[in-house]
Order: sequence, then C-alpha cells, then structure tokens
Amino acid sequence: MKQRLRAFWREWILPALVVVAILAPLRSAVADWNDVPSGSMMPTILVGDRIFINKLAYDLKVPFTTRQVAKWADPQRGDIIVFPSPADGIRLVKRVVAVPGDRIELRDNHLVINGETASYALVDSSVPAALALNETVSGKTHALRIQPQLRAMRSFGPVEVPPGRYFVMGDNRDNSFDSRYFGFVSRDRILGRATLVAMSFDRDHYYEPRFDRFGRSLM
Repeated sequence: MKQRLRAFWREWILPALVVVAILAPLRSAVADWNDVPSGSMMPTILVGDRIFINKLAYDLKVPFTTRQVAKWADPQRGDIIVFPSPADGIRLVKRVVAVPGDRIELRDNHLVINGETASYALVDSSVPAALALNETVSGKTHALRIQPQLRAMRSFGPVEVPPGRYFVMGDNRDNSFDSRYFGFVSRDRILGRATLVAMSFDRDHYYEPRFDRFGRSLM
C-alpha cells in the first residue's frame, strides 16, 4: 500500500504540483486569460469570449501582489485594460477613455476630451433597440454600441483626471458599469492590457465555438 502511495505521489501529485508552481506565478505576473460574462464591451468583446491579458504591457509586478518591480509604459487612450472593480473587486474589462491630466465630459453620449468632441459614424441599425457606431477621438477609432431605450448616465462632467488615475468606459455605452459610476481607476490597480480574443463560445447556442473570433486582435 505504501509503495502504491509513493508511486502515486511521484507519478501524479508531484508533477501536478510542479506545473502549478510554474504556471501560477506566470499567470499572476506575465500573462493570463479572462472569461467575459457580461456584454459591457459589446460589440468589441462578446459574452463568451476568452480574452488574453498581457500583464507585461505596462510593468512587472511581484507575483500575487500589486507591488511594482519595474515600469516601462502607461495605459494610453483606447487601450482595453483589466482591473479589479473598485466596488466589489470583481475583474472588469474596460476601455481607457481619458488619462491623467485630461479633461473629460460626456454630453448626451457625445464624448469630449480636452475640448475635442468625438465624431460618430453609423455602422449598423439593424439590431433591435441598438445602434452600432464608430467613435473617433484623438485620431483613434473603435466600435461602439448605443441602446437608447435603457436608462443610463449619458451626460457627465466635465472633470479632470487626477495624476495616477484613469477614466474608463465600456464600448456598450448605455449598459456599462464604469468610471461614470465608480470613479477613476488607480494606476497601481491595473492588471494588464487585453490584446486579443483567444477563444469564443456562444452561450446562447450550447457553447458553439465562434471560430471567426479565435485570435481576433483587440488592439
């Protein structure tokens, strides 16, 4: 019996512990993935997407902590970042809309950054009760979803983003819990940058793979 237990430990338990000991710090400090359970970033990120997070995009942290070892970049407008919610600690995925020093305002869903009003182009109005738009601000364009029938905070500010803080919003502008509600995101709370959709499964159709989304860039 003891020999079987030793063999089981040596052949199964010990290798599994080694794998965990290697992968856990890598996922904490280097790269990770995140399942997307909500539609707050639609149409850019869909429910059922599994996104790849580059945790070395901005800095290097001590594994399992937020303690910064080295820093080489800061989030820029348009980046999609991952961070724990200031409200309950649950991981959120949002787009950086304004960086430290920016003056931001939202006027009836029209974004204004440092006095520059974003431009909008209608892409698709065929989805019931939703409009697909392209939003362009500071020379960067990304997809946006508007749902006029929902109650939402469509006007905000103006406010100036403090040092070391970021203003984030979801691309599903009328259905997103973001900086309009919980305030600025601290730089040291940002876990990394979402760079691509690793895999995607349609939860409404028995988790059917959406192969057209596999490997899709978010940059």
